[in-house]
Amino acid sequence: VQLQASGGGLVQAGGSLRLSCAASGRTFIGMGWFRQAPGKERDFVAAITWSGSSTYYADSVTGRFSISRNNAKNTWYLQMNSLTPEDTAVYYCAAASGFGGRSYYTASQNYDYWGQGTQVTVSS
Repeated sequence: VQLQASGGGLVQAGGSLRLSCAASGRTFIGMGWFRQAPGKERDFVAAITWSGSSTYYADSVTGRFSISRNNAKNTWYLQMNSLTPEDTAVYYCAAASGFGGRSYYTASQNYDYWGQGTQVTVSS
């Protein structure tokens, strides 16, 4: 199983980026995005279930970020709008095999596979 994250880059504050995560080898029940800023812990950003019927967001990104998925491509996305310098971090995609609600998918220990990370830098 491999997860390949892409789409990071340098953007000015107020700009947008779309991250993608392509999975190979199998499909998953839940897919998520986490981020880690320098000197900080890895934090939950967003998650989505296989059906797409449930999505979860960190409070800090609600209303600005949107997670979606394309099951035919086994790929999920994170559309990031109205970016601020506080969004600067390495973004990791992750995939989970288990079922659960918000408390399950916001916890990094419940994810079985991780992508390599993609850097997002927002300049002021």
